[in-house]
Amino acid sequence: MGIAVNTSVYSGDVNTSELFMDPPPELEGKINVVPEMTDVINMAIFNIGGEACTEDLELLKKVRDKMMAAKPKWLSMDYGTTDKLSSGDYAASVNWNGSTMRARINNPDVVYGYPKEGYPLFMDSVALLSDAQNVDEAYQFINFILDPENAAMISSFARYANGVAGSEEFMPEDMKTAPEIVTPAEFAAGGQFLPTCPQSATDLYTAIWTELLK
Repeated sequence: MGIAVNTSVYSGDVNTSELFMDPPPELEGKINVVPEMTDVINMAIFNIGGEACTEDLELLKKVRDKMMAAKPKWLSMDYGTTDKLSSGDYAASVNWNGSTMRARINNPDVVYGYPKEGYPLFMDSVALLSDAQNVDEAYQFINFILDPENAAMISSFARYANGVAGSEEFMPEDMKTAPEIVTPAEFAAGGQFLPTCPQSATDLYTAIWTELLK
């Protein structure tokens, strides 16, 4: 999760969460924030200098106040980012890397930023429900999508990397060096998989998020 920016509108530093936490004049009223509470709240916590799952009330008040001050400068909180970044409806968005790559293919002015303050990493997974009725068929499907060539085809369509060993040789050439897929070394340390927070922390974040959505 990072920041997608249209460089024809804003030519400054794209590798900072300040772009949505304290938007520069060029982006005011033109930025989207995807409505993903866990990702966005944690990016805001990192922006203030905190850690994931913090329950530091003083720090969280700073997070809440800064986000509430920033919200009037946002255009929207929406999931429909790819086409709107491509068309220029959004000049920037808190966004996922694969979605941003799809936007850049249609509009080369779109670039992807890795917030130096910190940003969440994620991995989509496949799960089999404990009460599934067609278990054998489910395993067949899982084995099908974990085949390296098939995993590469899914990546080619969605423009996200995958964790399937052996898929590299089947990946599209443009994904092997894409800046949205291959994290620049200087920003790699800022990414982290988010832990499962205790309910007490989640309740605090939910209170901030509920107020933000009003």
